[in-house]
Amino acid sequence: MMAAIRAAQMGPPVTLLEKNASCGRKLSLTGRGRCNIANDRPVEDFFAVFGKNGAFLRDAAKSFYVAELLGFFEREGMKFSRERQGRIFPVSESAADVVRILEKVLKREGVSLVLSAVVDDVSIRKDRVAGVRLEKGSTLDAERVVIASGGVSYPQTGSTGDGLRIAGKLGHHIETVRGGLVPLETAEGFVPDLQGLTLKNVALTFHAGRRRLACGVGEVLFTHFGVSGPLVLDASGWVTEALERQDAVTASIDLKPGMSAEALEKRLLRDFEARGALKVKNYLQDLAPVRLADALITLISLDPDKKCHQVTHAQRQAIVNGFKELRVTIKRARPVSEAMVTCGGVSLKDVDPRTMASKRIPGLYFCGEVLDLAAPSGGFNLQAAFSTGYLAGEAAAKSLAAEGKDA
Repeated sequence: MMAAIRAAQMGPPVTLLEKNASCGRKLSLTGRGRCNIANDRPVEDFFAVFGKNGAFLRDAAKSFYVAELLGFFEREGMKFSRERQGRIFPVSESAADVVRILEKVLKREGVSLVLSAVVDDVSIRKDRVAGVRLEKGSTLDAERVVIASGGVSYPQTGSTGDGLRIAGKLGHHIETVRGGLVPLETAEGFVPDLQGLTLKNVALTFHAGRRRLACGVGEVLFTHFGVSGPLVLDASGWVTEALERQDAVTASIDLKPGMSAEALEKRLLRDFEARGALKVKNYLQDLAPVRLADALITLISLDPDKKCHQVTHAQRQAIVNGFKELRVTIKRARPVSEAMVTCGGVSLKDVDPRTMASKRIPGLYFCGEVLDLAAPSGGFNLQAAFSTGYLAGEAAAKSLAAEGKDA
């Protein structure tokens, strides 16, 4: 939508082919329907969260970054609020409002919107773009084509890899596709018993062998299959890479990150002396959610009815270790269809970062999630989609004007 809007603003007639019966189905789901549209952290942080591929976004960010994005929507009456870690949301907390504004501007700029239009292929004539072929057999001539079809996550929204298939067929290298911001399955039997339990303000660290993959403080959610929540989702890209290398990956949860192991043991010793007649299970349920306390007791083979004053030094140390390093083994990531974003995609080596143009097929452009770009949650992925879309639409229109064409 942003690519079509910007191209139309530059002058040429623009047609937007939408696979679904309505626009923005995936956008409507973002931020649990609230739409974390961007992040106001410094632009260098924006590049950094995309890892080694972040530098590719420099030209796109110069053309259209946070100030320009918010300005676009503010001119249409939308207001924004800032939340923790720089996350920006509409004050209305409605992703549907974001979609409605984009649809309104598409109409105002004269973009021809064709719904339920499934593109089967891009037509090539004399080694350059000539248009597109639709699934039902019809064709549409076009001097420039922008592929903004997304990746393969949330296929129910229409993201079924069409753009990746077309790009690959046209000779572009497709980096291995896998899920990003995806929950993880664990091996331990106690985890399903904790289904639905959210731990807040805990520290989570992932290790592949002796190598630390990621760490952070925040929320972890237990599910019937393993772990999810912001900390897990943000680290899942690195975890998935390690699993693909067949590394053994573990996650360690520190339930009391604000307290050292030594300080926690002193507290236990003091409390056990003061409340010696209390059953240890009742004491631990004061320190942690009931189901988690029960799981810890089972893991360290502690008699739940034992009195606090009967707990040995070794058992007390085991309790401390349980609170400071609750470990689970990661078996695999959930299917890419359950991921929030797609890692992998059209190789950035095949795309000009100054224009989003294909280096292989003149007249072809890429933007958004179809590219090999993925970042943690926080508004970065949507910002990248808007920025690359804006640049792709602008560059495509400019290149037409430079050739003296208007089609």
